[in-house]
Amino acid sequence: MRSQPRPTRTRCLLGATLMCLSACRGAVTEAAEPSSSPPSAAPSPVAPPTCAERTLAQLGLDQQAGQLLLVGVPVDDPVAGVAALAGIPVGGLFLQGRSRAGVAPVAAAIAQVQAAAAIPLQIAADQEGGQVQKLQGPGFDRIPSALVQGQEDPAALRAATASWAAQLRSAGVTMDLAPVADTVPAGTKAANPPIGAFDRQFGSDPQAVAAAVTTVVGALQDAGVVATVKHFPGLGRVTVNTDTDLGATDPVTGPDDPYLAPFAAAVRAGAGAVMVSSATYPRLDPGSPALFSSAVLGLLRGQLGFAGVVVSDDVGMAEALSQVPVTQRAVQSVAAGVDVVLTVRPGDAQPMAQALTERAAADPAFAARVHESAGRVLALKERFGLLRC
Repeated sequence: MRSQPRPTRTRCLLGATLMCLSACRGAVTEAAEPSSSPPSAAPSPVAPPTCAERTLAQLGLDQQAGQLLLVGVPVDDPVAGVAALAGIPVGGLFLQGRSRAGVAPVAAAIAQVQAAAAIPLQIAADQEGGQVQKLQGPGFDRIPSALVQGQEDPAALRAATASWAAQLRSAGVTMDLAPVADTVPAGTKAANPPIGAFDRQFGSDPQAVAAAVTTVVGALQDAGVVATVKHFPGLGRVTVNTDTDLGATDPVTGPDDPYLAPFAAAVRAGAGAVMVSSATYPRLDPGSPALFSSAVLGLLRGQLGFAGVVVSDDVGMAEALSQVPVTQRAVQSVAAGVDVVLTVRPGDAQPMAQALTERAAADPAFAARVHESAGRVLALKERFGLLRC
């Protein structure tokens, strides 16, 4: 005989099954209903600090201020020029004067200077072409004026510029204070002493100038030389040379001026540096020369979107600034937004460095400006392979 099932056991199994089904239905319902609180997002990965950031973190205030100075040294003896700086930690050297020695002697002297530098130096030269070609001799081709370059086919201009840039790089030059992005109106070059009188412009049409500037910037920087586009927001309409006279004023240039097109093109092309002029532009800022004007520099940073290094035109010997004390030329430039103060006079380095440091020590906002600019200077050096960690 088969034994009868046990009722108690059956009831237990049935109850367990019902409990399971109920729990499963609850789980499904909970999964189907959206949670009242959003799921926590995965934390964004934090990029490791760059070489420039790590270097900046190790610099004292005086060293940060030093990175903001580009100081002239004799092109025929930069080693002696650096020795005369008496240990001031400047960020770069400008090869002042003209040399016909050729590539090899310049390269040897710069290599000696770089070997002694705690932080690699930016080595700048005026190598536009025409009457503004400061480095000549064996290994340096003669460069035609920008006006002649502007008539070249873009491919030919790019190839020629690449060759000239390679020669600079071989000589140890890391920054060319070129190209000129100033447009000189047709028929006015004789009345424009800083640019037109020397054929330093690529042309009289801003769109044609923009195309040539784009080509030159790309060729220079592909060869490892920083392009420094100048002289923002333009010297093509002034009738006074800022180097030799007071009163250089451009009453036309405004925020929507078509002559800004070459500078905008240079920014789009990735130019590493832009040089700002010492002329005055009443439609942008009637009270200050461009390099002392936060409005002019705000136009460059904001409307044009430039994020690189802003270099002043020479503040050492420019007659346009002769009524401003030397130390204040540096302080006012940096306060306005300039990153690198260029002076062709080595004797300016010590008082300028001291003035920048003292102002930063007393003014947290100015200290932040110095820190910001030193960071840009070091980032540019890292971008072009000069600074390595």
